[in-house]
Amino acid sequence: MARGKTQSGGASGPSQRQLRVAEEVRHALAAVFERGDFRDPDLAGTPVTVTEVRASPDLKHMTVFVTPLGGGDPTVILAALKRAAPFLRGQVSQAVRTKFSPNLVFRADTALEAAARMTALLASPVVARDLGAKDPAADGDDEG
Repeated sequence: MARGKTQSGGASGPSQRQLRVAEEVRHALAAVFERGDFRDPDLAGTPVTVTEVRASPDLKHMTVFVTPLGGGDPTVILAALKRAAPFLRGQVSQAVRTKFSPNLVFRADTALEAAARMTALLASPVVARDLGAKDPAADGDDEG
């Protein structure tokens, strides 16, 4: 019965186990990036931040969201991480004990860029003018 619940749910989000293992993988990858034990010249001198790891329900696949520290174009880093994926998979399997060594897929994290765009939009004169026009109405609601 519990098996049917987990398979039919889908929209309820990741399980506690998925979140816990994904966080352990994130910490393990961050430690590897901090040590910098890479032969690839594209990774050797570039600090990489692991912002998030998402685990599949069976924990066999992990999507790793990364961003180069200090910004820049992540395409070179993503190509280098794809080449280094077998090495990183081995490092993760030594640090995180799971039944299977997860397959790692690297993606660029665009959340910071989206937040910067939203901040710029909110600071634009047009939005500031609209927000300024709504403030007196909000003050009138507080009195009544």
